[in-house]
Amino acid sequence: MIENVGKGRTWVLSGPTSSYALHLTDADEVVHLHWGPRIPAAAAQALAAADPPPYRPFEAPLDGREEYPVEGGPRFVRPALSVRTESVRGTEWAFAGWTAEDDELRLRFRDELVGLGLVLHYRMRGDGDVIERWVTVAHEGEGPDLELLRADAAAWTLPLREGWRLSQLHGRWAAESRLARGELPYGETAIGSRRGHTGHQHLPWVALDADGATEEHGEVYGCALGWSGSWRICVQRLPDGAVQITGGAGHDDSGLLRLAPGATYTSPVFAGLWSDGGFGGASRAWHAWQLAHVIPDAGRVRPVLYNSWEATGFDISQPQQSALARRAAGMGVELFVVDDGWFGRRTGDRSGLGDWTPNPDRFPEGLGPLAAEVHALGMQFGIWVEPEMVNEDSDLYRAHPDWVQHRPGRTRTRFRNQLVLNLAREDVRAYLWEQLDTLLSGAPVDYVKWDFNRCFTDAGWPGEPYPQKLWTAHVEGFYGLLDRLRAAHPTVAFESCSGGGGRIDLGVLSRTDQVWTSDNTDPLDRLAVQHGFSQLHPARVMAAWVTDSPNVQLNGRRSSLRFRFVSAMAGVLGVGGDLSAWSEAELSEARDWVGLYKEIRPLVQHGELYRLRAPEGGLSAVQYVRGDETVVLALLQAQRYGERPPALRLRGVEATAAYVCADSGTVHQGGMLLHHGIHTGLEGDFDATVIRLRRM
Repeated sequence: MIENVGKGRTWVLSGPTSSYALHLTDADEVVHLHWGPRIPAAAAQALAAADPPPYRPFEAPLDGREEYPVEGGPRFVRPALSVRTESVRGTEWAFAGWTAEDDELRLRFRDELVGLGLVLHYRMRGDGDVIERWVTVAHEGEGPDLELLRADAAAWTLPLREGWRLSQLHGRWAAESRLARGELPYGETAIGSRRGHTGHQHLPWVALDADGATEEHGEVYGCALGWSGSWRICVQRLPDGAVQITGGAGHDDSGLLRLAPGATYTSPVFAGLWSDGGFGGASRAWHAWQLAHVIPDAGRVRPVLYNSWEATGFDISQPQQSALARRAAGMGVELFVVDDGWFGRRTGDRSGLGDWTPNPDRFPEGLGPLAAEVHALGMQFGIWVEPEMVNEDSDLYRAHPDWVQHRPGRTRTRFRNQLVLNLAREDVRAYLWEQLDTLLSGAPVDYVKWDFNRCFTDAGWPGEPYPQKLWTAHVEGFYGLLDRLRAAHPTVAFESCSGGGGRIDLGVLSRTDQVWTSDNTDPLDRLAVQHGFSQLHPARVMAAWVTDSPNVQLNGRRSSLRFRFVSAMAGVLGVGGDLSAWSEAELSEARDWVGLYKEIRPLVQHGELYRLRAPEGGLSAVQYVRGDETVVLALLQAQRYGERPPALRLRGVEATAAYVCADSGTVHQGGMLLHHGIHTGLEGDFDATVIRLRRM
């Protein structure tokens, strides 16, 4: 709901529990009024009429109050917008009108000197409290090109509090999405990526709380950016204690693109959320919004998959894949995926990338016969690709060495024995479209794991007058190619992968069906990764595998099949071990776990998530609630001193209802589950269990 009051210069956007209010002053300054509990329009008018902060020398009255601070004028905060021509830098705007339609508010402004048009977009859908914000910048004049040095999607203003805590998700390869929480210092705290993709180092999300919020209580403000390239979020704590958050595409102010007369730039969405339900309440609101408005086909459950990579590496063949497929089908797997090594002359990581046709020695009749066999076994068929990369030992690179990102006269940096194709180029996109469309049309492929294993290092574009635009145009080229493939092949599901969790954000999630959370498949390490991931994203998109013990990917840790399955069942279950080496007893046990997962899958993938205990060394647990059913996944890393692990106090159940355990038949009163909890019966090291309850 959008209300316009105060002589048409005050706006209030309201959701089920919150409101967001802003005001246009007589000087055409857009100032922030309120973001928090739902308020009536009269309250917003009163806030607009309140006296501004007292004057202090060396401080700007607008700082910490503006909806979208620009470079220039009476401002000292980090600008969200920085524009220049050959002779003019900065922005001085005048209000040019507003419109409201379909839950979206648009405020239009214009800088007459340089012919710049700016639109601030706000959207708050009626079924939730997430506010989507973005900007459109246009060259509406006839003068010289406008250079966008920076155009953030939004600036978020928080209420004055005595102190704030900042939560963020940090990490590295094989250790992504780890939650860090601490006091917000004065000054600027910036996180982001200079790597050309979202990055393993930070997810583009921050959360702030001021009064010691807990998992289920207290106010939490969160912001998340929908962009899959280089990005920056900056949290500023100003001298007077005011806090503002800016965020958008680009890692610095070196330039996004040039706008010729008539051209426009639309930023990615920078979404914000206020919740008074603690970090758990905020997470559930984020999850519901993504399932309703971001993730394609979110109502469809994701299948249990098997991926052959850890079983075979590059040494694959059709008979070998067929044997693995038969074992996977016997286990109850629903999707069989052939990973790296099926294409070109790909016998290792030094060759083949770029040549997306089946290897004639390994698949002499193409992928069709294997796909048909997989389908006959009752499973879907999937493949791995890495379209944005190329090996120098490939037909593509030999034909088009100029298609990679590079700088003339400089050494072409090799990472993972590969280079990055420049998807900003139309001819590169046309080639990839032809290759991938032919591939998906020539064999019955149901699923594509789209990988991205190489950061930008030599982001040059010889011959392009403004090569800086590559950083943005490559991502837009990736989006356009993926959108085109989805439209042409609507039954094919896509997974985003980037050496694990290197490209996870709201932008890529709006185009893919799930994401590969981390290359780290160790079930204990995964608990912390999944705990952090769930702060923002729902289990419906979080792919997790059961692999071999000892763990072959990283640490050689030994763990039970039970522990590995319960850990991976917290998201979209997959299996990635070498099934040819599994015993009949292991295959039988795995079949039971897969069957159990299918029973609880509607709750895990579409239920409300409660983090009961964080994975901090002892007992950890997550709970999912949907309708009358609830399921708890409990895992014990280590039992200490022979003491019984603590009871799990459940959430989301009715105090006055009774719940029966599906496995034991024991009846539990809801009030007792909420107040006293339930004991898991776990003991020793690396023990795990699944508890299923149904309301009677």
